[in-house]
Amino acid sequence: MAEFVSVEVADQIATIRLDRPKMNALNAQVQLEIAEAARMTDADPGVHAVVIYGGERVFAAGADIKEMADMSYADMSSHSRTLQDCFTAVARIGKPVIAAVTGYALGGGCELALCADFRVAGESAKLGQPEIQLGIIPGAGGTQRLPRLIGPSRAKDLIYSGRHVPAAEALAIGLVDRVVPDAEVYQAARDWAATFTGGPAIALRAAKQAVDRGLEVDLDSGLEVERLQFSGLFATEDAKNGMRAFAEKSIPKFTGR
Repeated sequence: MAEFVSVEVADQIATIRLDRPKMNALNAQVQLEIAEAARMTDADPGVHAVVIYGGERVFAAGADIKEMADMSYADMSSHSRTLQDCFTAVARIGKPVIAAVTGYALGGGCELALCADFRVAGESAKLGQPEIQLGIIPGAGGTQRLPRLIGPSRAKDLIYSGRHVPAAEALAIGLVDRVVPDAEVYQAARDWAATFTGGPAIALRAAKQAVDRGLEVDLDSGLEVERLQFSGLFATEDAKNGMRAFAEKSIPKFTGR
């Protein structure tokens, strides 16, 4: 049983819930528990979409600075790989993932939200990469995922300054996708996740992999990734059912096979 990260599944939606009072600081144990939760939800065929949630007050205020403060270069050289691997496990969940952001999502908390496909934020939420104010830089994907999401100039602004970005600005620059009243964040994320339940799970996984892998390579290589994923789907029952339903003007029934 994990101590700080739980997984609850209801209506084909898994909620990965962070609960390490007071601010969900992401120490080494929490990182490992997040990775295990990610692998569990990815492997569960009964889960069609995932919500990452830190509770009503805060998403995650960042890494545990007290834990890191006394680490040497050798210590962090080893630990940083584990840190990145744990967050990458979330990014590699082959299902739609939505981060429900309340309160602060700073440093590692922002980097965790970046691993999701979509981000729903509360009106009073603040996001950012304040590591520069500690004399360091983001180490869990912030320098890589953030510019891919909002562009290099805006990412550099956030990383160089370390400033906290309010929800309205985060929406305007594409750092979050929706802003809702604070009390509605989790339900809004679940409602969005519900739009993916009952859908063609294999095709959704293929679409996610094609987009994510395509961003990592040149255009020609990305097109080849797309071609292979596209062609492979013609071996699935879902594709046959979907196209047959289209021809018959009926509602397709997807089985994930």
